[in-house]
Amino acid sequence: MSTRIGAVAWVVGTVQFFVVQLVVEAAWRTPYSWGSNNISDLGNVHCQVWDTSRPRYVCSPLHSMMNMSFAVHGALLLAGIVLTGVCWGRGGVARAARILCGTGGAAFVVVGLVPADVDENLHVLAALFIMGVGNVGLLCAGFVRRDSLFGRLRPVSLLAGAVAVISAGLFFAQQDPGIGLGGMERVAVFTLDAWTLVMAVAIRRSRGDATAPPARGTVAQA
Repeated sequence: MSTRIGAVAWVVGTVQFFVVQLVVEAAWRTPYSWGSNNISDLGNVHCQVWDTSRPRYVCSPLHSMMNMSFAVHGALLLAGIVLTGVCWGRGGVARAARILCGTGGAAFVVVGLVPADVDENLHVLAALFIMGVGNVGLLCAGFVRRDSLFGRLRPVSLLAGAVAVISAGLFFAQQDPGIGLGGMERVAVFTLDAWTLVMAVAIRRSRGDATAPPARGTVAQA
């Protein structure tokens, strides 16, 4: 039951995160672009020209809603990681994956509590944990043992982890492959969300024994 509750937490956290973004950007009086604007622009408190590297006018009337969504998203992501523990399997790799992904979830909470134009240094550090540490955790999920539910979905995790890590690297290097830096950031952030939705569906479809740890004496595949 706890795994299914964790799956629900992931779905709720991700859905509200996307819906709130659409609602908040619709309240802008100036154009908002997923290709040009960062996600954090939606949570900026002040109306001003922002970011010396890519100057743009930012004014988000519903910034409080966005910042709350960041925090809720992080809390539910972290809750899901805790509650779905058996799905990750046993071993050091599984523990590392959960800790790293959980760190990314905690960093989402920090992003919501500290908007970029309130404390840029702390906000950027939290974003680094989300797209750096969290995405490395996602990549580690691609190497958990095959006797776990997530281990049987290794190809999905490996693909998602590779995409997330590469896109985060391109974003922090300020390299635009044609979708804008805002688009690059979204790939780096949303890939983990997409992965949690896939895993939530897998949990929903699995039988009770699909998420149970192997019995004693069973030789687990690496």
